[in-house]
Amino acid sequence: MSVYDFTANLNNGQPQPLSAYRGRVQLIVNTASECGFTPQYKGLQELYAKYHDRGLEILGFPCDQFGHQEPGSDADIRSFCDLNYGVTFPLFSKIEVNGDGAHPLYKWLKSEKAGLLGEKIKWNFTKFLIDKQGNVVDRYAPTTTPEKIAADIERELAK
Repeated sequence: MSVYDFTANLNNGQPQPLSAYRGRVQLIVNTASECGFTPQYKGLQELYAKYHDRGLEILGFPCDQFGHQEPGSDADIRSFCDLNYGVTFPLFSKIEVNGDGAHPLYKWLKSEKAGLLGEKIKWNFTKFLIDKQGNVVDRYAPTTTPEKIAADIERELAK
């Protein structure tokens, strides 16, 4: 099994097979618009601008499971990201990342790389680095800024 076995709805409601990103390095992030880590959108967008042409995809998955920090609709989220951070990387429809309603992608990601809380996502802006073959390479805590992941992304892009 790999990331390419999953499909998720884009922010506009259209289903997006993750196989569309086959052969590209991916950084998958659960996001929120009203979180202390929300300014990481800026760093994520900078990584995307710097490395997208070399094969990086950043996939944002808004989630409202942590302190009700993503209360808006998909349209509200897209507008917020556009206006405040100029986000051009793909945003998906709001999902759950923990519990019985967790999206199958996140169930798989957590089973591949457990974190400090085992197979639970601790908070918004947990990040998973995926290699070109669709395998989970690493998992980063919400406190790990996008800039600190750049060297790992470069290493994966060079492979």
